[in-house]
Amino acid sequence: MQAKAVAKTVRIAPRKVRLIVDLIRGKNVGEAVAILRHTQRGASPVVEKVLKSAIANAEHNYEMDPDNLMISEAYVNEGPTLKRFRPRAQGRASRINKRTSHITVVVTEKKEG
Repeated sequence: MQAKAVAKTVRIAPRKVRLIVDLIRGKNVGEAVAILRHTQRGASPVVEKVLKSAIANAEHNYEMDPDNLMISEAYVNEGPTLKRFRPRAQGRASRINKRTSHITVVVTEKKEG
């Protein structure tokens, strides 16, 4: 049994979020929350919020024990890109891409044995 949580169109570039998600993939849920709390990155609170949502989904929807959960999957996909323009010299303009992310965290119960 697995429970998942998804945060869509988060205004942080996927490349930055992947650095955080790579730290917690495959870890125990309690350990992952501790890592996220002590990581000095802008994406940490967002990933922590998604993780807590996945834990709550597991507990509420599937009656899993939150102490016995581990992160089986955690990945970041690219969301829609907001395109903005910045004025440059001699009447030109250059494009700035403001990237967004879709963050997915899947938790499962550990196998006893």
